[in-house]
Parts: sequence; structure tokens; C-alpha cells
Amino acid sequence: MAINAFFETYDRLFLFDTETTGLDFMRDEIIEFAAIVVELKDGSPVVTEEYDELISLTPGNTIPLKIQQLTGITNEDVQVRGIPKAQLCSDIARMVSGKTLLLAYNAHFDLSFLFYLLLRSGDPAILKGKDKLDLLTVYKDRRDFPHKLCNAIESYGLSGKVVNSHRAVDDVLATLEVMKEMDKEKPDLLHYVNLFGYHPTYGLGSKPIGSVTYKPQPTPARTPLYEHQEALW
Repeated sequence: MAINAFFETYDRLFLFDTETTGLDFMRDEIIEFAAIVVELKDGSPVVTEEYDELISLTPGNTIPLKIQQLTGITNEDVQVRGIPKAQLCSDIARMVSGKTLLLAYNAHFDLSFLFYLLLRSGDPAILKGKDKLDLLTVYKDRRDFPHKLCNAIESYGLSGKVVNSHRAVDDVLATLEVMKEMDKEKPDLLHYVNLFGYHPTYGLGSKPIGSVTYKPQPTPARTPLYEHQEALW
């Protein structure tokens, strides 16, 4: 499996997903955080840890009704079963220690929420020097619109194996399987490390991540994003 090539550079892969109270990472909060740690064991990539926790809200804050309906996560759920934000930050620090590659589907969104969580309740320095891979960028290079995770699941024939349920634990498991199929299709995932695409008409739409290179990504793609010339900027 070409995914093994990741482990020539990284100790582990950290795939993660969030459910949040909204889309504004400076104002809204993470209500569920799920992650999978993949490491190389006896020459093969192996899931060595699965993590899924509901997260307590800041006192006085609540989950909007539309988010409760979308995710099935209620205010009572996070009040009764949610862990403190500081504990989540500590758990994440442990899982991403060493040379770790951070992966997500629509990674700009999840990484933005992760950074502001750490800024308020932990140590954002744990992300310093961590490379990042956005599997949505890869999918946009390979398939026409639409590009949601559910579309990738269907496109790669994974509908009977994983689901896009708007619960972080399901979505991160789906992301792992999508990544495996992408790698089988074309083993060029390493070329997308720290390279995120954005819609050429609408722009990035929020603050860029300093360690990431952003390029406009027309779809359908004429060439892979990593082969785009400066003229496309």
C-alpha cells in the first residue's frame, strides 16, 4: 500500500473530525471530537487508537436547535457526558506528539476550530511544525461537483461500509476509508501535504493557516493542484 510512504516521514497519521455549534470558529464551539491514529506495525498501517468524546460547552452557551437536529447531539448530552475542553486539549496533545501528519476532510474548517480550542483551553504550540493534508482538496481534483463527504463515500463505493451521519466518530471512520480508496486510485497523496484548494470565485472565506499554501482550484480539474502553474493565481 502506498500509504506506507507516509511513514518514511511521519510517526503517525492523525485523522480527525469535529461537530460544532456553528460555522464561525472564533465564536462557535466544538461539541464532539473524534480521531483515529494510524501507525505502521510490522510493515502495515494499523489503527492504534480511536477517540470519540462529546465536549462540554462554555457556561451559558447552548447548541442551536438546527445543530441538534442535524447531529442528534443535545444540550443534555454535552452537559451530562461532555468532557472539559482542557481534557480534550491534553488528549489531543498526546495523540499528535512526535512527527504526526494531521488529516481531515475539509481540513481548513476543522483545523481552524482546533486551533481556537487550543488557544483558549490548551496550548496551540502543539500544532507547530505539524504537516496537514486536506482530503477534500484531493477529491476536488478527482471528481466533479458535488464534493461533500457523502459524495466521496458514494463515488468510492463505500456506502455499505461507512456513513456520513454528521457525527464526528462516523465521519472520521468514513474519512479513513475514503483516504484508502484515494490511495488505491492514485498514490499521489503526499503531493497534497500543506496544499489546500479553494473556490476561485468565492476565495478562501476565512483566515488562512500560516503553514499551508492555498491555491485556486477550478473544477473539473484540468491538472492536479500540485501541478498548477503560477499563472492560475
